[in-house]
Amino acid sequence: MTINPWINFNGNAEEAFTFYKSVFGGEFGKVVRFKDMASAEFPVPEAEAEKIMLITLPIGQGSVLMANDVPEVMGKVNERENRSKISVSTDSKEEADRLFAGLSAGGEVEGPMGDGPWGSYAGMFRDKYGIEWIIEFYSGK
Repeated sequence: MTINPWINFNGNAEEAFTFYKSVFGGEFGKVVRFKDMASAEFPVPEAEAEKIMLITLPIGQGSVLMANDVPEVMGKVNERENRSKISVSTDSKEEADRLFAGLSAGGEVEGPMGDGPWGSYAGMFRDKYGIEWIIEFYSGK
């Protein structure tokens, strides 16, 4: 099973994903703007044309982080009320520390990296875009 998180943004999906790419590395799989989908059946207002309809960033083995900008006509996304989290399981403590430090930069740490009672090494934070993350390494011991 593969879980691919999809995040809604208020017009800053490209900025956020450029930041995520700087931490995870790799290249965008797709970048589709609303203007790319414009047609007579799907008119796109000028103010929405450059916004992201779909952006993907492959991360790890078979996982893809995806997002879009929510069109203004649909209202604002309130990330502060979104209680879902993106969970990233790493292959080492060092990778967990690197991702935690990079992604949490400019955000709010809810739980610093440390050993948990269930045998994992994990931490939680809300990044500078309001998205909640859990970074975890589990050695299986």
